Amino acid sequence: MVVAHPKDDAYLSATIPKRIQLFESIQAEQQTRRLSLSPDPIKVTLPDGTVKEANKWQTTPFDIAREISKNLANNALIAKVNDVLWDMNRPLEEDSKLQIFKFEDDEGRDTFWHSSAHILGQSLETEYGCKLCIGPCTTRGEGFYYDAFYGELSLNEDHFKQIKDGALKAVKDKQPFERIEVTRDQALEIFSDNKFKVEIINDLPADKTITVYRCGPLIDLCRGPHIPNTSFVKAIECLKASSAYWRGDKDRESLQRVYGISFPDQKRLTEYLNRLAEAKKYDHRIVGVKQELIYHHEWSPGSWFFLPHGARIYNKLMNFIRDQYRDRGYQEVISPNVFNIELWNTSGHAEKYKDDMFVLEIDKQEFGLKPMNCPGHCLMFKHRVRSYRELPLRFADFGVLHRNEASGALSGLTRVRRFQQDDAHIFCMESQVKDEVRNALNFIDYVYQIFGFTYELKLSTKPENALGDDATWERAENALKEALDEFGKPWQLNEGDGAFYGPKIDISVSDALSRKFQCATLQLDFQLPDRFKLEFSAEDEAKIERPVMIHRAILGSVERMFAILLEHYKGKWPFWLSPRQAILCPVSEKSQAYALQVRDQIHQAGYYVDADTTDRKIQKKVREAQLAQYNYILVVGEEEANTGQVSVRVRDKADHSVMNIENLLKHFKDEVAAFH
Repeated sequence: MVVAHPKDDAYLSATIPKRIQLFESIQAEQQTRRLSLSPDPIKVTLPDGTVKEANKWQTTPFDIAREISKNLANNALIAKVNDVLWDMNRPLEEDSKLQIFKFEDDEGRDTFWHSSAHILGQSLETEYGCKLCIGPCTTRGEGFYYDAFYGELSLNEDHFKQIKDGALKAVKDKQPFERIEVTRDQALEIFSDNKFKVEIINDLPADKTITVYRCGPLIDLCRGPHIPNTSFVKAIECLKASSAYWRGDKDRESLQRVYGISFPDQKRLTEYLNRLAEAKKYDHRIVGVKQELIYHHEWSPGSWFFLPHGARIYNKLMNFIRDQYRDRGYQEVISPNVFNIELWNTSGHAEKYKDDMFVLEIDKQEFGLKPMNCPGHCLMFKHRVRSYRELPLRFADFGVLHRNEASGALSGLTRVRRFQQDDAHIFCMESQVKDEVRNALNFIDYVYQIFGFTYELKLSTKPENALGDDATWERAENALKEALDEFGKPWQLNEGDGAFYGPKIDISVSDALSRKFQCATLQLDFQLPDRFKLEFSAEDEAKIERPVMIHRAILGSVERMFAILLEHYKGKWPFWLSPRQAILCPVSEKSQAYALQVRDQIHQAGYYVDADTTDRKIQKKVREAQLAQYNYILVVGEEEANTGQVSVRVRDKADHSVMNIENLLKHFKDEVAAFH
């Protein structure tokens, strides 16, 4: 279906040729300069230690890949040169440590989707004459989007075929991704017709190297890197369109955001779309409302009501973690919700995070609702003199947190403004870091095995903007490496991706629908103890030392984990977590009194149990109970009433068995103990 729409042809016919002419002129200058540089011999070291001979300013990662194997050259998407991501066709400039990535690698996949965003942007610009804004791969790690300004036009699914056709044309043309470096003035000249790009350029630091990429008619401001050419994207699809604000500011221009997904082959795209259709059936916003677990009202955007049955699950999740705290040496604390802005100035959050906080005035002073617990826990550590004998000190807090997420970013229970975490902060000596991290990893493994999740571990090391000295970072990273090795599960190194305040272990879980989520957190922090001047008296009592702080969450946001589990279990809660564990279904009025008696016995034993005392036929009662996802359907007739038994049906099984109440309750107890 072709959708009629206005198109700014004048803008396109003036802008595209001008941009191409400027790009080609700068590119020719840079190529001429490169040819004049001496192609001195350099050494290229591969991950297995193999050393290849190469020439500076001539040899590219693609040349090395071709030397290794034709298959690698055909599938190589991106390189890493001396720990910096690098285009496959960009010449090497010095002795290099080289890694090459394919789609199966995170670096390759992210680059593939980032390049696909440029292909999408090309189609959007040529088809609609829009002003392109930003086009990254998504932060959730699946696919990409492009934001653009269209004036009055709103995009929807009716536009997707045209957009996809334009993208496939770019793929068919096998357009190379070409890179140039430009001065600020050159960048401003290239993008003078697009006020959004001009604003980005003007906000860049003065010493920032500005790079521009071209694929076909699209010339875009972009740090890159990119895949070799558009033909690698064999399958692409538009997923959804929505509104967004420029720079997330509701007072700025309203943009249209188009989300897409792409793969190196059609088979993977088909599998992905099938998974997406499956996931849609179990969307927590639909199933959660249908099961009367959660409810949302427009008067409280980004905050959800947990109805009685939803609160049962929410509390069970927290109590499950609480029970583990007792066994694992954590102490639960309760901390205030509102703090004077001085706390957030001390912690650094006011400087880096204030726009995402709810700030209010009390007694002519500025206060903020807490978006995280860590600064408050620092105050609790500091409230009296601490000794090395108290360490490690593990504070756990389920306090309510508020974050002022942009309205366009809110999404069900997975992105909210009000939430609780199974948050913990461990204060310890540097010598205790390895053991604490290993114990936290064992805790995570225990919980995720019960949920039926698989997960991946990555160690993220010192970033460019790191605070603190190299020696401290090295010791901390080595402690994390040793903890990971002793933990015994495979892990990957994610160099340069740590937080500015310390290295971290990223844990991404995969659910039953093969989707990845970041839930657990394990981060070392040298900076908060420093900012709050936390101290403890060392074994040598004349000595005062700083503790190391470990941020740790396993469920992460309880709201988010609730949503993930609801979809992971497809609405069929396991017995131990279920808000509807059993229901009594009397065959007729004659057995109703007995049904209510059994219901009360099961209730007294601590389980969630109901009774269907309607006058519906028994087959209808059983069917309704199955649809409501009761784990056990207990049918009682006159015979069961006379013998003190129940006929037990399990939710998704056709057969049934007869049990007495004592054995039934023992079975329930065993099921809960086994987390079934």
